[in-house]
Amino acid sequence: MLLTEIFGYISALIIGISLGLIGGGGSILAVPVLAYLFAVNEKVATAYSLFVVGASALVGGFKQHKKGFVDWRTAFVFGVPSVIGVSVVRYYVVPALPDVLFTFNDFEFTRRMGMFGLFAVLMIPAAFSMLKEKDSSTNLTRKVKYNYPLILIEGLFVGVITGFIGAGGGFLIIPALVILANVEMKVAVGTSLIIIALKSLMGFFLGDAFNMEIDWIFLSIFAGLSFVGIFIGSYLSSFINGEKLKKGFGYFIFVMAIFMFYMEFFIGQ
Repeated sequence: MLLTEIFGYISALIIGISLGLIGGGGSILAVPVLAYLFAVNEKVATAYSLFVVGASALVGGFKQHKKGFVDWRTAFVFGVPSVIGVSVVRYYVVPALPDVLFTFNDFEFTRRMGMFGLFAVLMIPAAFSMLKEKDSSTNLTRKVKYNYPLILIEGLFVGVITGFIGAGGGFLIIPALVILANVEMKVAVGTSLIIIALKSLMGFFLGDAFNMEIDWIFLSIFAGLSFVGIFIGSYLSSFINGEKLKKGFGYFIFVMAIFMFYMEFFIGQ
């Protein structure tokens, strides 16, 4: 086994630990870990990330459900268009993209650049979302009111983005639930995990599972290590201040975004 692969499996464990400690964000590292430590291409990296992200979000979502912080009706109202968006992108769009999207003089803009470049750009608002102060509101009596046309559009948009980058997009979903459905912040966080689980897993199984050969042994080991990490992180959360760690992780995501952009647009050329 290569040294980079050993670091990759350790990173899978760290992804889970971060999820258990800070409640989210760690799964955004799945794509760079798969791409740079296991050297898989952009299609495989984003596909496997969908599985890991979805499975991890499902674990976290049910933990939030037990606390009463999941609005299941809202999850399905927002989740259905998201599932449609990600499934269509993974089944039809991504396989149809050419290796080179366009050329400009001697510069070739590849599919990998497009997918990983978009991923790096969207890591920045994701990092900002982790640096924001936690909402301490505990009012759960706000009346949910749906803006169905905007929810449909937002759900499709988030699904399409997820399909291209292989990440959950919680930083897009949570504000949408608060603004478009008047959901209280804690419920929006819990509900977003269920939405992420639905669209990520359905996108993987309805899209990628039909278009590529899945290395189930590798994927099971990677996801399994992440799950072990979640339980370790949940245990450690009793002793470690998760909010302080969350801010540090937010800065780390900034660094990773710059690293990915540099690797794809400078080293990759």
